[in-house]
Amino acid sequence: MRTVASILILLMALLTGCTGNPGGAPSPAVTQPDPYQPMPYVKLKHPEWSKNATIYQINTRQFTPEGTFRAAEQQLPRLKELGVDILWLMPINKIGDKNRKGTLGSPYAVQDYYSVNPEFGTLDDLKHFVAAAHQQHMYVILDWVANHTAWDNVLVREHPEWYARDWKGDFTPTPWWNWTDIIDLDYSRPGLRKYMTDALKYWVKEADIDGYRCDVAGFVPVDFWNNARKELDAIKPVFMLAEWESRDLHAEAFDMTYAWSWYDEVHNLATGKKKNLDGLFIYYSWNESAYPPDIMRMTFVSNHDKNAWDGTEFEQFGKGLEPAMVLSALGDGMPLIYNGQEAGNPKRLKFFEKDPIVWKPHPNGDLYKKLFALKKKNTALWNAHWGATMIGVPNSVPDKVFSFVRRNDTDKVFVAINFSGDLQTVTFKDSLYHGKYTDYFAGRSVDLDANTKLSLKPWGYEVFVK
Repeated sequence: MRTVASILILLMALLTGCTGNPGGAPSPAVTQPDPYQPMPYVKLKHPEWSKNATIYQINTRQFTPEGTFRAAEQQLPRLKELGVDILWLMPINKIGDKNRKGTLGSPYAVQDYYSVNPEFGTLDDLKHFVAAAHQQHMYVILDWVANHTAWDNVLVREHPEWYARDWKGDFTPTPWWNWTDIIDLDYSRPGLRKYMTDALKYWVKEADIDGYRCDVAGFVPVDFWNNARKELDAIKPVFMLAEWESRDLHAEAFDMTYAWSWYDEVHNLATGKKKNLDGLFIYYSWNESAYPPDIMRMTFVSNHDKNAWDGTEFEQFGKGLEPAMVLSALGDGMPLIYNGQEAGNPKRLKFFEKDPIVWKPHPNGDLYKKLFALKKKNTALWNAHWGATMIGVPNSVPDKVFSFVRRNDTDKVFVAINFSGDLQTVTFKDSLYHGKYTDYFAGRSVDLDANTKLSLKPWGYEVFVK
């Protein structure tokens, strides 16, 4: 039995924190985090090769007359010359038969996550495509459909408990949408989470792909994506694009999210639905202030959804298409080309049928090539923390002309865009834009100062590089 004295000594030791140290030395103090010290929101690391990258979406079914990986591979040198870095392949898995839409079905109704759609070729064909892209110093990401599957996905038979149910207890498409060819998964199931993560890892290991574009990423819990990113990065540095617009996805899971609201604002200007630039200012204000700085947003004038369901870029932007393209490439964000844009594809590509792109030279392809070349060379235009923040330059026609500078210690770009159908003679305030530049498209030297006055053609633009 312990004496009273020994009990008192023990109590004293517990109170002073000395019980674990020989000789009664005090325990090291535990350092508490400073609650007032800013913490970086973005905890993931972007792959180095994404610093000045552009992205190109391949709809394999329509990309070539053959509609195969091997045929698409033949166009890689052309895409490299265009200035493309990241190749996004629309879903490559087998498509479900049950409740299929159209003849060929939607690639977003996946029958087996470990399969290759025979319409496109074989696993070896896919590997060959990826290896050929890598030889061209391009990178390949696969479209991944994690939220839902085809009605006859292998999991329906093997793990029916992994699916969401409606009020009657039946399999259910995503609520409130007309996606009748798919049924939702239930991410409260740990087994599903492991299966899906393992499937994501399979394609990185087996085909050496470089990441994913994740369909309706916001419909899947963010903690699933956070863990999946960690497990993927343990294999190799990957690039992750979310089809969503939300800050929380950037913290640990995704390098880039869609700039849907950017598209909407520029579309509204081009079609005359909005008569001033207020919406565009609001987008960039939110992008700079509400989102963390070390992120990427994907800016675009078309993609498979817009082209198929809303209209081509010509339908959506009309005479405002070129200024929209310029802003998508030189403003904050990573520009996307949807296959066929560089050929001036004038049609809405059918989604459930074969409808090949007709390839031919087009001025839009030349414009994209020039814009991408500038983005790669000029460090102020680079992505995430590698690039420079846009700074607005006040001008004399603030409702019609959008003007900004991006600059760092090495490079500087000054851009003025007329988002109206009228000639605009514009002057600029402050001295941020002052300096000696090269008129990028004219190739001549210019001095810009307080007396500078630009005449911008209807839907015209000027780009000055220093």
